[in-house]
Amino acid sequence: MKRSAAEILREYGPFPGAERVNGVTYDGEQVWFASGDKLNAFDPASGKIKHTIDAAAHAGTAFDGRHLFQIADDRIQKIDPQTGRVVGSVPTPAGGASGLAWAEGMLWVGQHRNRKIHQLDPQTGAVLRTIESNRFVTGVTWVGGELWHATWEGDESDIRRIDSQTGEVLERLDMPGGIGVSGLESDGGDRFFCGGGSSGKVRVVRRPKRGAAAGD
Repeated sequence: MKRSAAEILREYGPFPGAERVNGVTYDGEQVWFASGDKLNAFDPASGKIKHTIDAAAHAGTAFDGRHLFQIADDRIQKIDPQTGRVVGSVPTPAGGASGLAWAEGMLWVGQHRNRKIHQLDPQTGAVLRTIESNRFVTGVTWVGGELWHATWEGDESDIRRIDSQTGEVLERLDMPGGIGVSGLESDGGDRFFCGGGSSGKVRVVRRPKRGAAAGD
């Protein structure tokens, strides 16, 4: 396993009226984050809030290229970002949900205390397969065919690349002590957007180039 310190490139927030940052996603132009009772979109260049939607936004957030998906208690709601209207929903897996990602036409749901990642059918919510983790799972994201997820347990948090079939940890980025990752999203390149929970911040962490991380 490759292991290195996470390189934090930038911090956004805290944001007015948003006490928490839960789920995080990226629509190619704006970064969206869940703050309990709202979805908020900000410009990653300026850090300024551009748009808000009144919606239950308790945990992970994802974007499929057209719609937002947002964990709201025991449901995953499908939301039109232009109107804020909920256009569909599916149940979360038994045991709840924390992180959320969209990849290859499927939803990927992280479970916190159950230490699992589930692949879900977005039409029915049926669990198609499950990957086990050895730590509390928060955010989940896919980039370049790689599955990454965040963990947060006690005062320790990291971002890890795992084998999507076996769950084996292939690479790990350790966050500084006391800094947690609640939501996780890739920009499709070399940046991760990381929700900071009760800090109210979104942090940018560099995604290592292949072979760039130090050996364990």
